[in-house]
Amino acid sequence: MAAKATTISVPGPDGEREVRISSPDRVLWPELGFTKLDLAEYIKAVGPAFVAANGDRPLSLQRFPEGIDGEQFFSKNPPKGAPAYVRDVMVVYPSARSHPQLVIDEPAAAVWAVQMNTVVFHPWPSRAGNSDNPDQLRIDLDPQPGTDFDDAVPAALALREVLSEAGLDAFVKTSGNRGLHVFAPIEPVREFQDVRHAVIAAARELERRMPQQVTTSWWKEERGEKVFVDFNQANRDRTMAGAYSPRALAHAPVSTPVTWDELESVDPTAFTVLTAPGRLASVGDPWAAMYEEPGAIDVLLRWWQRDLDAGLGELPFPPDYPKMPGEPPRVQPSRRRME
Repeated sequence: MAAKATTISVPGPDGEREVRISSPDRVLWPELGFTKLDLAEYIKAVGPAFVAANGDRPLSLQRFPEGIDGEQFFSKNPPKGAPAYVRDVMVVYPSARSHPQLVIDEPAAAVWAVQMNTVVFHPWPSRAGNSDNPDQLRIDLDPQPGTDFDDAVPAALALREVLSEAGLDAFVKTSGNRGLHVFAPIEPVREFQDVRHAVIAAARELERRMPQQVTTSWWKEERGEKVFVDFNQANRDRTMAGAYSPRALAHAPVSTPVTWDELESVDPTAFTVLTAPGRLASVGDPWAAMYEEPGAIDVLLRWWQRDLDAGLGELPFPPDYPKMPGEPPRVQPSRRRME
């Protein structure tokens, strides 16, 4: 028999908040026996750093009602029954339609999202009050078959140099899987298309410097055994797992900020829901100072124009696949099979 609902006390701006957790003994990660209540306690433990990284942003929730091996869906509409301390913001999608999305302002709101069976949190690169203008430049370094995390590390270090030459201060985190996410704080004065072009300019420059190690080829069959520099993560409505967010993999890894000094020695599989709170308590948050000196993407846009003048054009956008016939509305659209 499932355990009765319980409550968890979470520090808030005006004292403790009591967040109800139903089915607290529901196992989300079978290999670890890690439960819904355990996940709520994890989010509470990393709460301030989690909110600093993911708060005040439109947020999509990747929800697993029966654990990571069961059905999953992405929730963009704020789930019904949200408490008063959970808000939403209207955003505009590439289709030009408007849609409300959840915004987290404090740890209790993230714990409440866990109550709604959220495992992975996907924040936008822009703030809730200015969702059309990103304040983060994000680049996903994605190792392709035949490569691994150790191949992404030198690519990240070289990318840091590229961004530094463009006047940007880069930060890095593990993806929670095999790759790395490189972020640079930017002034929120350019819209998504400009930021995408800045990312492409940086990606192309990295590819010139490491042609045997990295690729900007969008089509998988053209990438080879290289690290793919995923420029399309810079598009409007494209998100990646946030810092300190768990991932839906068997060993419950966490997308974890690291310092550049430790990058070459870290083992990304060691950062899990079991170990991340202790690491945060002992070494602090490597991203704590991220927004002290945001940069501008003007240099990268000049590189973009230089490449245009040299005959290099726009890179492919991800295709928009319609839903399969009969696919439920709450499920993210799947790729239509080719006959």
